[in-house]
Amino acid sequence: MLVVLALGGNALLRRGEPLDVRAQRSNIATAVDSVVAIAREHQVVITHGNGPQVGLLALQNDAYPEVAAYPLDVLDAETEGMVGYLLEQELGNHLPRERLATLLTQVRVDPFDPAFSHPTKFIGPVYAEARADELGQQRGWTFAKDGDHWRRVVPSPEPRAIVEVATIRLLVSHGVTTICAGGGGIPVVPDGAGCLRGVEAVIDKDLASALLATELGADALLLLTDVDAVQTGWGTPTSRPVGLTTAADLRAMDLPAGSMGPKVEAICRFADGGGSIAAIGSLADASRVLAGQAGTSIRRSLSAAWPTATST
Repeated sequence: MLVVLALGGNALLRRGEPLDVRAQRSNIATAVDSVVAIAREHQVVITHGNGPQVGLLALQNDAYPEVAAYPLDVLDAETEGMVGYLLEQELGNHLPRERLATLLTQVRVDPFDPAFSHPTKFIGPVYAEARADELGQQRGWTFAKDGDHWRRVVPSPEPRAIVEVATIRLLVSHGVTTICAGGGGIPVVPDGAGCLRGVEAVIDKDLASALLATELGADALLLLTDVDAVQTGWGTPTSRPVGLTTAADLRAMDLPAGSMGPKVEAICRFADGGGSIAAIGSLADASRVLAGQAGTSIRRSLSAAWPTATST
């Protein structure tokens, strides 16, 4: 099978950890163990989140006022290279005979997308409310609540087309394990002359991964993160995991727009587009998620799937 594995940014750099390269290397080493188990049996294309990383780069960038702040599309490209490098190196250490490539990937968005005036995408570290208010006043940033803390939010326009999809298809056809569309890709729009230019945004990694998986004709899309499954009644004593389900039931749930909501919409879109396996689950359980034994999934083949739980 051709499997698109989308690795969550918070799974690669966990909440509360120092935002340094040692923590990322350690987490990526753990993540690659799960990826390798699938890559040994299937062709894989890997995408990854960049929320913590791009937020960190923005903070570092803001600390040097002698030059104008680098725009988010450039920071997106930097995180694609940084995280892609760490993933590719660790994969190569586990799979020395495999051909690997990391591809900087542009993703076309609509310049009139309403997301540009309604930021929802979390980036960077978490803050106490007082510190978030202070940073918002100092830097003009927008913050929203993320669990018990606050994080910066930026525009997250809809991905419309993967610019380098033909190149990705070529790599896949030659058996190359490809890391691409990192952080949702680099958001670009055509200018008046038809040339592409970057825009100030961060595309949702999960929606971009669903678009990529659909355009590649992948068999499976796994969104692997730091949670075990979608849950009904999340954060309440009656919460329970959703196992095998339908796109209609998932879309009927009330889910946070900045976190689980896009993941659910992503697997629903991939399933609507004909994908055989669309699932959300823990990175540590990746193989079991693919087999239908863990996580939340929409599946055309129901064998080896764990018990159904719906949103009602």
